[in-house]
Amino acid sequence: MRRIYTPPMKSISIFALLAFLTAPVFAQGPNVKAASTTQMVLPSHGVMLYGIFYLAAGEGPHPTAILFHGFPGYEQNMDIAQDLRAHGWNVLAMHYRGSWGVKGNFSFEHAAEDSDAQVRFVLDPANAQKYGVDVHRVIVIGHSMGGFMAASAAAHNKAVAEAILISAWNIGTGYSSRHRPVSAAADIAADAKLLAQDNNLLPLSGMTAETLASEIYYHRSALDMNNLAAAIAPRPVMVITANEGLEPSDHAFAEAVRKAGDSRVTERHWDTDHSYSGVRAELSSAIVEWAQENLPQ
Repeated sequence: MRRIYTPPMKSISIFALLAFLTAPVFAQGPNVKAASTTQMVLPSHGVMLYGIFYLAAGEGPHPTAILFHGFPGYEQNMDIAQDLRAHGWNVLAMHYRGSWGVKGNFSFEHAAEDSDAQVRFVLDPANAQKYGVDVHRVIVIGHSMGGFMAASAAAHNKAVAEAILISAWNIGTGYSSRHRPVSAAADIAADAKLLAQDNNLLPLSGMTAETLASEIYYHRSALDMNNLAAAIAPRPVMVITANEGLEPSDHAFAEAVRKAGDSRVTERHWDTDHSYSGVRAELSSAIVEWAQENLPQ
């Protein structure tokens, strides 16, 4: 039988090896908490939202971002969340009612209520203590429909320090501006057709394309971001755009915030698609840099 030769361990004993393998791993030294990931369930209007909380290393408290996904949320933007955490941020990312397995009915109104609930959750003193949240440095970030939700959450809670909107969908004007309305029925039917494309409705429950289109039509004033501008000012706002056609409405929102108060509004544009394909690293770096520069001291 062929024997396999194993050289003797000269520099480390078996006991030292066992001690090394079983020793706890610390983020930055023996007294510093490691970064962690927590699967979250938090209440909103009678249901439990599902998601994740990326927690930064160190005892904190840490600046904390709430990340809102779009419609319906195939793109989660978790690369941005990971980058923020690497720079010392907590990041909460949840699903709305009626989306991705969360119970309840999806609607734009419900998504806005759920966004407000997330802000209240991280600002609650007990939760802030538990998760190491600096309640004076809580910001909101949203992509596409999530951009509207970020604007809405900032407008509804003055404790939000900043808002970052990535290709925000101004729901109350976005679809109607793409075709000339003829009648309520025709406008709703046209919007419903757009809403149902690209498998958008598959991760959602408790609604139809027609009910969502009707919500847009009959509640377009409440779903117009420009009407939130006065409540958001004068806090810092970053408006990011791409080439998918949302830039004019997002620029109009930025101008509305500027006119409403002495806000530090920054606009950035990338020559790319709605998902920012190919420029993800640049997008994330710009968001992290701007968010940190504009935090309250």
